[in-house]
Amino acid sequence: MRVHGNSAASRDIATLVHPYTNLKAHQTKGPLIITRGSGVNVYDDQGKEYIEGLAGLWCVSLGFNEPRLVDAARRQLETLPYYHSFGSKSHGPAIELAERILDLLPETMSKVLFNNSGSEANDTAIKLVWYYNNALGRPQKKKIVSRIKAYHGVTIASASLTGLPNNHRDFDLPITGIVHTGCPHHYRFGQPGESEEAFASRLAAELDALIEREGPDTVAAFIAEPVMGAGGVLVPPPTYFDKIQPVLKKHDVLLIVDEVICGFGRLGTMFGLERFDIKPDMVVMAKQLTSGYQPMSATVISGAIYEALVQQSEKIGVFAHGFTYSGHPVAAAVGVETLKIYEERRILDHVRTVAPHFQQRLGQLASHPLVGEARGMGLIGAVELVKDKQSRKSFDPAVGAGSLAADLATDNGLIVRAIGEALAICPPLIINDREIDQLFDRLAFSLDHTQAELRRRGAA
Repeated sequence: MRVHGNSAASRDIATLVHPYTNLKAHQTKGPLIITRGSGVNVYDDQGKEYIEGLAGLWCVSLGFNEPRLVDAARRQLETLPYYHSFGSKSHGPAIELAERILDLLPETMSKVLFNNSGSEANDTAIKLVWYYNNALGRPQKKKIVSRIKAYHGVTIASASLTGLPNNHRDFDLPITGIVHTGCPHHYRFGQPGESEEAFASRLAAELDALIEREGPDTVAAFIAEPVMGAGGVLVPPPTYFDKIQPVLKKHDVLLIVDEVICGFGRLGTMFGLERFDIKPDMVVMAKQLTSGYQPMSATVISGAIYEALVQQSEKIGVFAHGFTYSGHPVAAAVGVETLKIYEERRILDHVRTVAPHFQQRLGQLASHPLVGEARGMGLIGAVELVKDKQSRKSFDPAVGAGSLAADLATDNGLIVRAIGEALAICPPLIINDREIDQLFDRLAFSLDHTQAELRRRGAA
C-alpha cells in the first residue's frame, strides 16, 4: 500500500479524483469527510452535525439510517449476493421490483430494463430509440432533442443530452445527432413583458420550428425532466408540457421523461409526469428508487417500443444490450423495500403535508437582497443569487458567489449545492416542519454572511 499522510484528508488528496470539483483548489482545501448519518443529518469526522439539504445527491429520500433498507440488503446478501439477467436468467427481487415499478406508471408502460445510474439509464434510452427506428425501417430518424440547462448524465451520450457548457467543454461533446432547444425558465429566458403562458407558447413554436428545420424524418425523440434539477431547479410554466406534447405527436417524436430526480415523491406525486400530465413513451428513473442506498436505475419502455425490440432481436438473434449489474439482486431487494416503505408510511401524503411549509420558507427568501428568484415545487427548490435584483444582473462568475454561499452554509451546518449562482435544496422526503425551519434558518443566516463577505471583497 502506498503510504501518504496519516489523516484521511491527506490520503484523499493523494488518491482520489473528485467529481464536480475544482481539482486544483481541492489539493489545498481538501475534503469534507462524512462518517455517519441519521435521519436528515450527517456528521463529519470531527463530529460536527449538518442538515443534508440535498439528500446526498437528490437521492436519500428515507434518511440516512433506515434499518429496513439495511436489513433488506443484508438478507439478500446472505441469500443470493449476485446474479445477472443475461441469457434469460432471472431472480425474484428484479421481477418483483419491475412489477412494482410498472404498477406505479401509466398502463402504456410495458417493460423495465435495469441499469446502475441515471446516466446509464439515459444512455440506454438513446440506444433503444435508435434500435426502435431501425426496426421500423427509419434509419434516418435518429436525432434526439434535449434542452438548454437540462441534466441527463455524464456518459458520452447522456452528457451530450445534458445542456450545460461545463459538461461539454474540452470533453469534445456533444456528439452528433443531439440538438438542444430552449430552456423553460421564465425568470431568465422570458422576454420583457412576456407572460408565462406566452413564454410556453413561444417555446413550443421554437421546438416545432427546430424539428421542421432538422427534418421531421430525422428527429426521433425529445427528452425532458419534469422539473429541471441539476440545471438549477427550474420549474416550467404550468402549460409548458401541454403545449410541447402536441408538437411531438405532430412529428411522430418519442417523449422520454427523465424522472431521475423528480421520481418517487419529490414533487408530491409518485412521478413528475403526473404533476404535469405528461404522456411518456419512455420513463427513466434512479436515485430515490433505492433511497440512494444501492446504485440502481431503470429505463421503462412502452409496449410499442418493446415489440420493436422483440422484432429486431428475433431478426438479429439477440438483444445485445445490458450490464453486468443490471437488476443486481441486492439493489433490487433494497428497491422493493424502498417502494414498500413509500406505500406503508404514506410518504406521498407526508410530502404533501410538509411541502407548503417548505415552499413558504423558500419563498420568503425572495426578499433577501442577494436573491433574484426563489423557486421550487414539492420538496425541491433553489434560490438564485444576483448582483442586482431589479435588472436581474448576475455576479461575474469569477466572483464565485454561489460557491461562496454554499461553503458558508456548510460552515453553518447546512449542506446545499451551488449550481452556478443558484443554491439547490432537496432534503430527504422524511423531513418535518421543525427540520424545515432549521434548514431555512441556517440558509438565511448563510445568505447574510455571503452578502457581508461579498461586500468586504467589493463584489456586491
